[in-house]
Amino acid sequence: MTPHEDRIRKNFQNWVLKRHAGKGDKFSDAQMDWLRMIRDHLATSFHIEKDDLDMSPFDGQGGLGRMYQLFGEDMEPLMDEMNKAVAG
Repeated sequence: MTPHEDRIRKNFQNWVLKRHAGKGDKFSDAQMDWLRMIRDHLATSFHIEKDDLDMSPFDGQGGLGRMYQLFGEDMEPLMDEMNKAVAG
């Protein structure tokens, strides 16, 4: 694992722990699967955008439509948050 990938994984873990702290909603298992795919994408691409969801590996899991099903209106703000917190 490269130092960048290691940093992405640590940032992701810290971000998820902060999101799950307190009384707020927790991510479901299906949502976590998607968030891990985004984390892995950020390790190689440094950024996630909506258009990326139509490419591998996201397209094989339902692409943009499936992510919207899982996260609804929070999808784009969540991707922006991950770009800043995980890859930033």
